Amino acid sequence: MKREMSVVELEFAKSMKSVARNLEVKEHIQHSDLLFPLLQRAAKRFVTGETKSDALAIGEELLDKGYRISLEFIGENTTTREESIRAKDEFLALIVACRENEFEARVSFDLSHIGLLVDLEFAEENLRELAQAAEKQDIHLMISMEESSKTDDILAVYENVAFDYTNVGVTIQAHLHRSKSDLETLLQFKGPVRIVKGAYEEPEDLHIARSDELNERYVELVRMCVKERKAVSIATHDEHILSHIQEKEYFSYEWIEAEFLYGVRPELSESLKADGASVRIYLTYGSEWYLYLVHRIAEYPPNIYQAFTDLIQGKSDALKQY
Repeated sequence: MKREMSVVELEFAKSMKSVARNLEVKEHIQHSDLLFPLLQRAAKRFVTGETKSDALAIGEELLDKGYRISLEFIGENTTTREESIRAKDEFLALIVACRENEFEARVSFDLSHIGLLVDLEFAEENLRELAQAAEKQDIHLMISMEESSKTDDILAVYENVAFDYTNVGVTIQAHLHRSKSDLETLLQFKGPVRIVKGAYEEPEDLHIARSDELNERYVELVRMCVKERKAVSIATHDEHILSHIQEKEYFSYEWIEAEFLYGVRPELSESLKADGASVRIYLTYGSEWYLYLVHRIAEYPPNIYQAFTDLIQGKSDALKQY
């Protein structure tokens, strides 16, 4: 049965998204001897650890269980060339590690982590270097989508690179009014698309609020991909949408998969996999977990209950739930 967010939960989610972008709050938490270790406990349900070895260890177990995996070194909005190059080099090392471990994996990242805010040409150079390395290692890349103010730049960089590298995909946020038009353009490229609802707080005139209308738009975008035989990751935990996709038997197509965030609704991912769907689990690692944690709570407010449990009791083993 579909679970609707209550008015209180919707307001809570909106507030959490606002807090996520408040740099003063983030800095206060990071320098608090009390709050930082407590929230770090909660984050460990959704973040595999601080190193790629942590992510690879969990990824190996999930692969053995029949899941696909996506890996990301958490970070965004880097403002210097030095920081961007360090992030790019970490992704290069992750690509090599995936091949050395013989993982069929996808590597995901924000373009603002590898230089988008520094210079568009610089970001494109870094993306091309990653795409070339990944192509040699038979690894696929997925560019995440960020705030709507960055959408034009992200798509411009992606399209320039996608002409030359078919192993690079990009994410579309269903809640933006522009996304249907953007997807029509992206259908011309060979790389895969990941469809998310959208985790960022946007101006009211630019997006569709969480509603039946948004669910209908999401399904419409999926339908567009199916019609064109476009490889697509259905990245949502919304049971209503997933049930509709199942009813349409879209998961029977080899180019359609479900994608779940690690630690979020593992029972649902297991159920879909048992029914024959290809299911990818999105694994993150790194020290920049604050924003990621806040977004996980904002997109599904009941996660706050588990977060508080983890604050008190410490990390429970999320992996055992898969």
